[in-house]
Amino acid sequence: MDLKDVIREHALPFLPAKSLSRFQGVCRDWKLQISTPFFAHNQSLSFHSFSGLFCQSPGDPPSFFSIDPESYGVPDPSLKFLPDPVDIRASSNGLLCCQGWRDRAYYICNPVTKLWKKLPEPNGDHGSDPAVVLVFEPSLLNFVAEYKLICAFPSADFDNATEFEIYSSIEGCWKISGEICFADRKLLPRSGVHVNGVVYWQAKHSGIVAFDLTKDRSQLIQGYCGVKGSLGTADGKLCSVYASNRSILVNVLSNIYSNTMHMNSNARTWVEKDRFHLDNTVLREVAVDQAEVVYAGDNLVVVQSGGKIFYCDMKTKKTAFLCNAADFATSLDSRRYY
Repeated sequence: MDLKDVIREHALPFLPAKSLSRFQGVCRDWKLQISTPFFAHNQSLSFHSFSGLFCQSPGDPPSFFSIDPESYGVPDPSLKFLPDPVDIRASSNGLLCCQGWRDRAYYICNPVTKLWKKLPEPNGDHGSDPAVVLVFEPSLLNFVAEYKLICAFPSADFDNATEFEIYSSIEGCWKISGEICFADRKLLPRSGVHVNGVVYWQAKHSGIVAFDLTKDRSQLIQGYCGVKGSLGTADGKLCSVYASNRSILVNVLSNIYSNTMHMNSNARTWVEKDRFHLDNTVLREVAVDQAEVVYAGDNLVVVQSGGKIFYCDMKTKKTAFLCNAADFATSLDSRRYY
């Protein structure tokens, strides 16, 4: 096999979509290879790098900031290909969940291919700012995107209780779970994270509400990352990441049953995984005491301070400037693209 064939067959699937779009002009064989559905499926399994950040303030269309504009990007960052102006609500592995301004309908879309689907109206009242989590995990054997959208919403039948409604792309409909969480917690929209079949939401004052999709059970977990922190993933586990002075602290969920252990048990709910300092030479005049973690995952931590956004590599501990976002500081959400 020639070198060009090795690159075409084994290297191209690991490149981001924007680079692949340019490489279609290399030759006819490359264009045909990149255009096949099998290649698109293979690339969705191979490329998993963080590519940038969507920012949106109320009443304005979304904007996309790329960590590498030459390699990463989307053709229509404002998502004008959708039939209604939208607010971004959640994301998962290249798919976005958006909600229309006019009819409040949910849309699932791929901002790279511009393909989208309007979901049917849910059964429950999700509220004006729903706490939804999108779950999409590409599978080697599934060529059709299978996803779930989970919403935790205030119960209409029980005071201070939370119910859960799930949309499944396989079944094509919404179903309200029989599980009801009586933990008396108000969940924060856009705080949800999916890890290994369990969805977690940060509560407003303290605690984390977990909902197991397989067992159809909920649980209140001790933990609070504060207004300057965020839930995320680290090495396949739920993590709580927050900024403290000039440091970033990463704690991972270790034992959700630690509060039921005997008094002398050493079991802890959270264990510190990492701690590193923000680079002063990059931050410069930025007020670090205002730093807020807005995303944690893919071995990256994205931090906002005032009108500036930085990202930190958890492996190399390097800090880099991402963008100025003073106009979008009201609502921030990170996304990953293929």
